[in-house]
Amino acid sequence: MTARPRLDDALLDVRDRVATLTLNRDDVRNELTGTGLVGDIERTVNWINTDESIAALIVTGAGKAFSSGGNVKHMLTREGGFGGNVYEVQKKYREGIQRIPLALDRLEVPSIAAINGPAIGAGFDLACMCDIRIAASTATLAESFINVGIIPGDGGAWFLQRLVGYQRAAELTFSGRAISAMEALTLGIVLEVVAPDMVLARAEELAHQFAGKPPQALRLSKRLMKSARRMELADFLDQCAAFQGMCHNTADHLEAVSAMLGKRAPSYSGK
Repeated sequence: MTARPRLDDALLDVRDRVATLTLNRDDVRNELTGTGLVGDIERTVNWINTDESIAALIVTGAGKAFSSGGNVKHMLTREGGFGGNVYEVQKKYREGIQRIPLALDRLEVPSIAAINGPAIGAGFDLACMCDIRIAASTATLAESFINVGIIPGDGGAWFLQRLVGYQRAAELTFSGRAISAMEALTLGIVLEVVAPDMVLARAEELAHQFAGKPPQALRLSKRLMKSARRMELADFLDQCAAFQGMCHNTADHLEAVSAMLGKRAPSYSGK
């Protein structure tokens, strides 16, 4: 395992090949724009991508909120990333919060958002950037940018419509309304809704299930899932063939087949 990254406002825990990143700024409801969380998320992704001992990432929030997104008070006073002329503001977005979607899009392992509380604005989009979402029954979610007179500058309009389709994403974006965890489940935004005290446990259960699979095949599967969204079928099938050739030549493939035929638990080496 390579050295863990230095984090400013988040906590990183690793157990049995699963990394859990906890946004640790409950004092500001885990906001993303006025804290060091952008860099923390980016550094964590970069570390995971270079450390093959990690098989899954869980993102959750400390305290009552998952993440409140941007700091509205700073928007009013035009502090930090919200101040400056048009060029300066767009540069701050590109060099600031937009680093999160780019990082999570290149993450090579499955990611799970354990939504322990409100996920609002950029906080909601952060959850949508993950592969899977588990929500507390008390959580609320909102694509709420329109309510403060701005647009989803972190790429939320790209992620949300890929989860729920254009029409529903448009309704949620144009209205800015908050939805309950149960409505999010109905819309397909979250995979499951569980009791508040079970959110992290359920996310860990899923993450460890993924982590029990052949490591190389797991990372290649994640890459394929991402590629399928932007490639033509013929080109995608070529990539599938190449990745399959790689898998057939791993020791873990032979171990998986042997274990299945021998009706025993497999033991993977990552080779």
